[in-house]
Amino acid sequence: MSRIPFKNFSRRQFLAGSAALISSSALAQEDTGLSQQAYDPLRPPPEPEPPVHRNVSAFRSKTWRPYFDNLRNGAILVDIDSRALHFWSADGNTYKLFPSSVPLSDDLTRRGRTTVVRKVEGPSWSPTPNMRKRNPEWPAYVPPGPDNPLGTHALYLSWKYYRIHGTHDTRKIGRKSSNGCIGLYNEHIAQLFSLAKVGTQVLLI
Repeated sequence: MSRIPFKNFSRRQFLAGSAALISSSALAQEDTGLSQQAYDPLRPPPEPEPPVHRNVSAFRSKTWRPYFDNLRNGAILVDIDSRALHFWSADGNTYKLFPSSVPLSDDLTRRGRTTVVRKVEGPSWSPTPNMRKRNPEWPAYVPPGPDNPLGTHALYLSWKYYRIHGTHDTRKIGRKSSNGCIGLYNEHIAQLFSLAKVGTQVLLI
């Protein structure tokens, strides 16, 4: 744990800078080379995104068959365009549809197949070394709680630095607001956390 006194770093300051930063939870700076791009993931565009009217009509249920060969261990489909997460249980009897936050730009968006490799209730968060260099005022460690950018639960994916997690900043859901990860309302990630298991298939399209 960092010796930096987190209590001196106000919750408002931390959440304002970190929510957009970490919906990605420190996205793939090593694995994908995104840190070499001109876009600075620590300083997202200051202008808020306009209301997403088309997302209302695009937010609709889907069937799993076009996307998965089977439902072994259950399946999670994240539709970046409609900003929605779909879940099917292994027996096909449970289907859930949740609004989500998505990456800020195409450069930060990763699509493809991965799996859930770890589940954490009350996740902690630590910025990467590159983040600490750019923002030395950030704490080296954020414990579980209302200041944590990962919300109440997190599903860790096989892609390094990528997670499906909650958020305490509900303004981010349904918007382009992350650096790569997928965010859900805390009440929704709690539901998904109870349904998904280690080994659940995940597809981002």
